[in-house]
Amino acid sequence: MLDNKSILVTGGTGSFGKKFVSTVLQKYPSIKRLVIYSRDELKQYEMSLEFPNSKYPQVRFFIGDIRDGERLKRACEGVDIIVHAAALKHVPIAEYNPIECIRTNVLGAENVVNAAMDSDVKKVIALSTDKAAAPTNLYGATKLCSDKLFIAANNMKGSRNLAFSVVRYGNVLGSRGSVVPFFLGERDKGVLSITHEQMTRFNITLDQGVDLVLFAIENAWGGEVFVPKIPSYRILDLAKAVSPNSKLNFVGIRPGEKVHEEMITETDAFYTYDCGRYYAILPSDPNWALDKWINQFRAQKVAENFKYSSGNNTEWLDLAQIRNQIKKHVDPDFIVNNFSPHNNLSQ
Repeated sequence: MLDNKSILVTGGTGSFGKKFVSTVLQKYPSIKRLVIYSRDELKQYEMSLEFPNSKYPQVRFFIGDIRDGERLKRACEGVDIIVHAAALKHVPIAEYNPIECIRTNVLGAENVVNAAMDSDVKKVIALSTDKAAAPTNLYGATKLCSDKLFIAANNMKGSRNLAFSVVRYGNVLGSRGSVVPFFLGERDKGVLSITHEQMTRFNITLDQGVDLVLFAIENAWGGEVFVPKIPSYRILDLAKAVSPNSKLNFVGIRPGEKVHEEMITETDAFYTYDCGRYYAILPSDPNWALDKWINQFRAQKVAENFKYSSGNNTEWLDLAQIRNQIKKHVDPDFIVNNFSPHNNLSQ
C-alpha cells in the first residue's frame, strides 16, 4: 500500500506521529520518504536519535509550522499522502488562548488543504477528536471547523486526483497531557483529582489510532469521517486502576468539559453507516456514487435515533483491563523514572 510512496506527517514529533512513523517503517520498509513536519527542533533532534539516518534514510525532518502556508507547500513537494496530526489540543489552554487555537487548528487546516491542492498530493487524512462532536469547548469547535474544511475540500479539488478524509477517535491512552500520566503523577501524593464522579471517556491506544489512519489511507474515497468502535471507561474505575488506595478530590468540571464524550451525534445519524469495525459519517452530497460506496464497505445505515457516546457505549473496560492497558501501552520509562517500586500497577 505505501511501498514507494512519500508521506508527510504534520505534528510528526507528537505521540501519534512517533507511533505512526515506527509502525510504517516496520510494515512498509520500502516506503520512499517519510517527512516529519513540526516546529519543535528539540523534539525533532530527539526523534532523529530514535530514527537515525544511517538506518532510516527514508525519514526526513522538516522544521515548520502549519500556520506558515508557504513553508508547508515547500514541504509537500513530491509528497503523495499527508497525515495531518498537528493541533493545539489542551482544552483549558485553548479556552485561555482562543485566537492561538484558531490560528493553528482552523487556519492551519486551511493551509494543509491549500498545500495539498498546490502540490501533487493524492490523499489527505486529518485527525479529529471526539470533542468535535457537538462541541462545548473551543478546542472541539476548532476541530469541528477543521473537519468541515477537509470535507468541503473535496468539492473544490476540481479535476485533481485528490481525496480528503477525516478520522475521529477518543482519548489516546497515555498520550502526552492525558489523564493516565496525570493520575500517575499524582498518586505518590495519595490524592487523585477527579472532575466529576460520573464522567466517562472513550479509550483508544496509539496502535489502534495508527491502524485507523492506515485503514483510511488505503480505503477512503474522500469526504468520510471514520469513527472506530472502541470501549469506554469510567473515570472512577481508571482512578482505582491507577491507585486504589488514594483518596479522591472532586474538583469540578473544567470549562468546556463534558461528563460524557460523543463521537457521533443523533443529528449525524442520518449520514452515518456501520462498516463493521468502524462507523463512517458521509458528506451530505458526496462526489461519488453512494450505492457503490455502500457495496464496497458492506455498509449498513444506522438507526435514525443512533448516537455514539462514551456514556451509552455497549463495551466497557473493567479494572483488570484498564490496568493491563496501562502496563502495555503507557511508556514504561515514564513509569520507572517517576514512581517508587512499591507503587506498581499490579496493586
